Amino acid sequence: MAAVSMPFASGLRRLFGNRAMLVGAIILTVVVLAAILAPWIAPYAPNKLSIVNKLKPPSMTNVFGTDEFGRDIFSRAIFAGRISLLVSLGVVAISTVLGVILGVAAGFFRSLDAPISRLLDAMMSFPDILLAIALVAALGPSLSTVILALGITYAPRLARIVRGSTLVLRELPYIEAAVAMGLPTWQILARHVLLNLASPILVQSTFVFASAMLAEASLSFLGVGVSTDMPTWGTMLASGREYMNNAPWLMVFPGLAIVFSVLSLQLLGDGLRDLVDPRLAKES
Repeated sequence: MAAVSMPFASGLRRLFGNRAMLVGAIILTVVVLAAILAPWIAPYAPNKLSIVNKLKPPSMTNVFGTDEFGRDIFSRAIFAGRISLLVSLGVVAISTVLGVILGVAAGFFRSLDAPISRLLDAMMSFPDILLAIALVAALGPSLSTVILALGITYAPRLARIVRGSTLVLRELPYIEAAVAMGLPTWQILARHVLLNLASPILVQSTFVFASAMLAEASLSFLGVGVSTDMPTWGTMLASGREYMNNAPWLMVFPGLAIVFSVLSLQLLGDGLRDLVDPRLAKES
């Protein structure tokens, strides 16, 4: 029992000793809770119009001020977090599934390595945002197509990580022994390869989460993302740029929401990477 508790206690010490990771986890928790509890936290409906109160600066009545239609910025920012988190989660799910399938196939099966690697190289040769815009334009702008387009766009990142790790695992003695024993390929992949890929996949997923959140805001800002009827941080920035000089709060608060959300995910990802790195565990 003591032998089991010692690594757990050591892991907890390293977890709580990483202040940057804790800060990222706290900020992300606040963002997630605010999005989940938006109907109860938001003082107004996100699309409630009040023309007589348009472009009001931050006050006790409207904490973040109002926009050009009199809509409460605080309420819209909270509900926009729901869209950003939903898109990011969908992107992570799609990119992880595609990335793991392509990466494991390329790394474990030698005959598939060259064609899959060339496909990944071709996809990664385009800037992420341009590839996403092209896919959204081809599929049509909507919430589901944005998720699918960004999922396909970020799949090569995970695939390259998974491929590299699989190439290393494939040459390990216990994998060679499993192959020599005649174990089915699916069993080797499931029990010996995928389980050992969990840590790098988890770490990379946090970075994809942050990139997807930023990309969704960029697509919405450019007008090729989700419907303008849905409040998103990107559309709020796009509509606020016309009033940037007279009403800077229209861009400041949605911009801060994006900055803190992406920063929290980056801090969390860096902390997870340090936590699962065995070299760092030996040093500590």
